[in-house]
Amino acid sequence: MTDFWTPVQLSLTVASLALIIVLIVGTLVAKWMAHRSFKGKSLIDTLLLLPLVLPPSVVGFLLIIVFGRHSFVGQLIETISGQPIIFTTTAAIIAATVVAFPLMYQSAVAGFETINRDIENAARVDGANEFKVFSFITLPLAAKAIISGGILSFARALGEFGATLMFAGNLPGRTQTIPTAIYVAMDSGNMTLAWQWVIVILLISFGMLMMVNLLRRRY
Repeated sequence: MTDFWTPVQLSLTVASLALIIVLIVGTLVAKWMAHRSFKGKSLIDTLLLLPLVLPPSVVGFLLIIVFGRHSFVGQLIETISGQPIIFTTTAAIIAATVVAFPLMYQSAVAGFETINRDIENAARVDGANEFKVFSFITLPLAAKAIISGGILSFARALGEFGATLMFAGNLPGRTQTIPTAIYVAMDSGNMTLAWQWVIVILLISFGMLMMVNLLRRRY
């Protein structure tokens, strides 16, 4: 029974850490991009959303190119940590973060763009600095979109398969998440075990989507 829950625990850990990263980075990048107009903005926006439409195998391939043992980044990480990043839990977190980021970014941008800038400017006129404006006015007004984006990002990170399999592998207890565990169970003909994991991820994903729908209806 312990072996059954190991991929579940790892998936929740990976998805939670990926959520923290995309929540912080995605919100800050979205705030910077919203209401700005500059040359090349469309190109940057497209690049940030690209993982949303790329096949997971392509994302995994690109991650191997960037973080692999033959890349500068990969060699630098291996020099610092003493081991390659590929086929580790960290690799699974990176893969989940990359595929989940566009959902967080897209939702946060939409939330920030709906804010009336006169409200923010009025706070500045009253003496509030940029940190206070962002913390006490901008974030609360965009909270619905940010929370929705965070929930969807968590669900996407939880269900990531292709990029994780290529970049992090399928090592039981280290990188085997629910999707990869289901794949192995099916491949070995153990449909009962596969169904058990499918039910778990269905329940979690269903709960995430219900939270998003309830949030939209409430606000």
